[in-house]
Amino acid sequence: MRTLSSDAGPAILTGRDLLVAGRAAPLLDIEQIEIRGGEILSVLGPNGAGKSTLLRVLAMLQTPDSGSISFLDRSGREAERLMRKRSAFVFQRPHLWAGSVRSNIELGLRLRGHASDSRRQVAEQAAAQLGIQGLLERDARALSGGEAQRVAVARAMALDPDVLFLDEPASNLDAMARTALIEDLEHVARDGRHATVLATHDRADAFSLADRVIVMRDGRVVQSGCPEDLFENPVDPFIAAVTGAELSFRASVTSSQDGLLVVYVDETELAAAGSAEPGDRVRVVYRPEDLFLSRSEIQGSPRNRFQARVTEIRPAGSLLRVRLAGAGHWVAVITRAAADELSLEVDTVIWVQVKATALHAFQV
Repeated sequence: MRTLSSDAGPAILTGRDLLVAGRAAPLLDIEQIEIRGGEILSVLGPNGAGKSTLLRVLAMLQTPDSGSISFLDRSGREAERLMRKRSAFVFQRPHLWAGSVRSNIELGLRLRGHASDSRRQVAEQAAAQLGIQGLLERDARALSGGEAQRVAVARAMALDPDVLFLDEPASNLDAMARTALIEDLEHVARDGRHATVLATHDRADAFSLADRVIVMRDGRVVQSGCPEDLFENPVDPFIAAVTGAELSFRASVTSSQDGLLVVYVDETELAAAGSAEPGDRVRVVYRPEDLFLSRSEIQGSPRNRFQARVTEIRPAGSLLRVRLAGAGHWVAVITRAAADELSLEVDTVIWVQVKATALHAFQV
């Protein structure tokens, strides 16, 4: 997981009071958003959250019903002209022209009047960045989906943009092509001075690539910050779920102090992060990978330690999901090697540990 790059500078692109009206509700309603020089910003949210609309508005491909955009300290028409020259946009579905891969990568350079030799050199460098130098003379119409998207990214990078917009670039690819493209995008995003704005509905992509993450729902920003902030301090159950806290249970608050609650569930007291008052009912959410299992009682600082009985072990790809009964009902995700080391079977009694900061409580 990345932290904010020390190379990230002041805001180069700012949107204020952006509104795009919809039939029943706004498609976009954002008070302020900034893109900083050199950073990678992920815009995360479910389908229909407004991610693509936000990218199009920021790139000045769509005019909002109200609000303003400034780019490199310019606004209005001057900002639009600069945006055309110094940004690049890669769409969800690549738009390639008939002809070779080389001619497609050179297209923007040709339109901007670059000389032939210069275009050739830059195209080859961009192709090398994306690992497609062997495809330069291939007919662009004969490419696979993953290859075509790499060509689209190489064409954008050839322009040496100040801002690179990526709108769900891997969403239409199969699993193998998608993984390979995300690895290439990570290399491209980190190896340059440009800012990158990535719209995605995949939290793994968003959190692994980004310096900052903006989470959207219903056209609005719900929470923003570095990945660690969102993981450790979700503002509501929606954000907790976005970060992978897919499971929850209900509990009663017995005490509250300095953002740490003591909650009561099935005759057991557990500590959790949250804001509530004694007597309140809360929903406690957690990520199954945050549970640590051991055959013997675990010694250490985390105060949430209890015994539980294994009720089910189910494969989950390369991992195992282990259902547990004790201090409520829990699910842990562990490796197969860990399960073998613990000799886990149904009805095995196991010690469970989970940090208080890994449990997030919200009032119900």
